[in-house]
Amino acid sequence: MSEDKVSIPAQSDGTLVTKADAAPGETLLKVTGLQKHFPIKKGLLQRQVGAVRAVDGIDFEVKSGETLGVVGESGCGKSTMGRLITRLLEPTAGKVEFEGQDITHLGVGGMRPLRRDVQMIFQDPYSSLNPRHTIGTIVGAPFKLQGVTPEGGIKAEVQRLLSVVGLNPEHYNRYPHEFSGGQRQRIGIARALALNPKLVVADEPVSALDVSIQAQVVNLLDDLQQELGLTYVIIAHDLSVVRHVSDRIAVMYLGKIVELADRESLYKAPMHPYTKALMSAVPIPDPRRKNAKSERILLKGDVPSPISPPSGCRFHTRCWKATEICKTTEPKLVELKPGQQVACHHPENFEDQAPQDTVLLTVAKEAAELVADEVLAESAETSAAVAAEVAAEEASASEEVSASEEASASEETEADGQESTDK
Repeated sequence: MSEDKVSIPAQSDGTLVTKADAAPGETLLKVTGLQKHFPIKKGLLQRQVGAVRAVDGIDFEVKSGETLGVVGESGCGKSTMGRLITRLLEPTAGKVEFEGQDITHLGVGGMRPLRRDVQMIFQDPYSSLNPRHTIGTIVGAPFKLQGVTPEGGIKAEVQRLLSVVGLNPEHYNRYPHEFSGGQRQRIGIARALALNPKLVVADEPVSALDVSIQAQVVNLLDDLQQELGLTYVIIAHDLSVVRHVSDRIAVMYLGKIVELADRESLYKAPMHPYTKALMSAVPIPDPRRKNAKSERILLKGDVPSPISPPSGCRFHTRCWKATEICKTTEPKLVELKPGQQVACHHPENFEDQAPQDTVLLTVAKEAAELVADEVLAESAETSAAVAAEVAAEEASASEEVSASEEASASEETEADGQESTDK
């Protein structure tokens, strides 16, 4: 990949564009309380009668140089969230900050300079490319819109970008209809990388590709990240791909983030029941397990409508651990373990956050019938073990505190006795 490094394009006068990149580990993107409600209007006067709550209050940060994976079922708001943070959609509420600058309500003119730093790879490679334009025009459009001329000219740079993403540079004058879906997605990747952005939001970047070349594109994105210091937000359904490319993973359900953790913690010990159900759907490529009984967790029913989401925890209508508090009180996204945030009253692999509420709802009893007994038993054992471990740590900590208090008290007594002796 050393010969295919993407250079920073030059200004029209020949000078290089200098970018004050955020240092690795510093916060590049910060999202606070982000919401997007699409209004539903009816009647002759087009009065609003409701709203589709596609994204309904999410908080997260993306650090420079890392990759944040976003997973969840179809319709949970992943793609809408990607369009919000790239400011292709106007947020209903909340705040989006890029490199410390509030970009939540910037107009077209205000966002134009930031388009060099924030790019998006779209999900549908068929509708994201203009069928009337050639590939050279499509990939070269960012240079013309930003008024920059790369070294060697736009045509040479576009042909080099095509070779970087695995396409023939001679395809410069061809049209999108002459390419397959996977090739079109590579064209979209080349266009997104044209101006050497700092943040790339990739919406299903490999879903349209053949399985045989998915690994090539994933490795390509990884190589480009290392060479250019890119920061990715990758939205995907393939949990194996997300595990391979992500540093941290956010799990979304019905417009909310229900769990946010680093890759190893999430796949080793998922804490939200929905996350555990998703993890159970990942196939294990082991021929020795072909006759083993599957421990797949089958969720009850479909995702509820985002027009009228359930009260309390939005997953309680399909959860096998749901109790009355799940129905009435919405759990907050809190950090239960270092680097692992969860929004659940009865988390997996951790001490119960609402031990006083033990009566399962009717829907939970029905959902439990779809969960393997081994999974339920394992969940109960691990949660009980963690609870006992936490209790033991608290008892040990209290003993240490009391011991330190006794030691300090004895020291004070000795000091008082020494003072009286000196007198």
